[in-house]
Amino acid sequence: QVQLVESGGGLVQPGGSLRLSCAASGFTLDYYAIGWFRQAPGKEREGVSCISSSDGSTDYADSVKGRFTISRDNAKNTVFLQMNSLKPEDTAVYYCAATLRTNPLCRPRSYAYWGQGTQVTVSS
Repeated sequence: QVQLVESGGGLVQPGGSLRLSCAASGFTLDYYAIGWFRQAPGKEREGVSCISSSDGSTDYADSVKGRFTISRDNAKNTVFLQMNSLKPEDTAVYYCAATLRTNPLCRPRSYAYWGQGTQVTVSS
C-alpha cells in the first residue's frame, strides 16, 4: 500500500536550519509529483513547495522562496525539504503528499496520498 513517512522535524532557533525527509513505500515516487505542506494552529493547510515527476520543476510559496529547497533522490525513494533561515512563522506541522496528476497546482486538493506529519517549531 502507498505510504509516506515524514521525519526530521524538531525544535530550532530562529535563523537555524532543518532538513525534512519524506520516505515513500508501496510505490516508486518517480512517477509522482511530491509536495510539502504545512498547517499552523488555527490556520488552513497551505502549500510550501512541490516538485514535479516529469521534469523536476519546482514551486515555492512566496513566504519560503529563497530559504527552502525541495529535492528528490529517486534511488532512495525519498524527497527532502531543506529549510534554512527559519522564522517563528514557519512553525507548523509539515506534511508530504503525492499525486499522479499531471502538472498539479501546489495546493492540498491536488494531492491524494499523505504522510502523518512532523512538527517543526521555531522559537528562542
